[in-house]
Amino acid sequence: MKRLILVLSFFLISGSTWAQKFAYVDSQFILEHIPEYKQAQQQLDDLSYDWQEDIEKAYQEIDQLYRAYQTDKVLLTDKMRQTREDEIIQKEKDAKALQQLRFGTEGDLFKKQEELIRPIQNQIYNAIQEFSKEGRYGVIFDKSSDLLMLYADDNLDKSEKILDKLGYDY
Repeated sequence: MKRLILVLSFFLISGSTWAQKFAYVDSQFILEHIPEYKQAQQQLDDLSYDWQEDIEKAYQEIDQLYRAYQTDKVLLTDKMRQTREDEIIQKEKDAKALQQLRFGTEGDLFKKQEELIRPIQNQIYNAIQEFSKEGRYGVIFDKSSDLLMLYADDNLDKSEKILDKLGYDY
């Protein structure tokens, strides 16, 4: 009796997995065809470039101070030498703090990315979710993620349908 229940359970579970529909999307392909994403990415690139320039200027100033210190070092008293060294060290700390503020894991660039990119990603996620419910897909993979896809049938790629659902041309 237990064996019969086990066999029946196996067939029921197997049958339900055979009925599952699978598909995949390429989220990178979708993002590249959304103008708002391109604008947001350009804005992030511009901010990043400006902030990087500011940081490089700070390090150039530190380098100039250090060279001047090295040149004048023999002429300075101990107190003057210590003051200049402290100034250089403080400027290095300030530059590192600025770099962390702009590019750190909780920095301004990360926050701006969240502000600009997250709503677009949410739109895509919602469209995929709606598409999967309408098409009764059990699983939809993302081709551009870390998921390893050894083979993908192009007929299963639903990226263009997601773009259609979002109202974008491709």
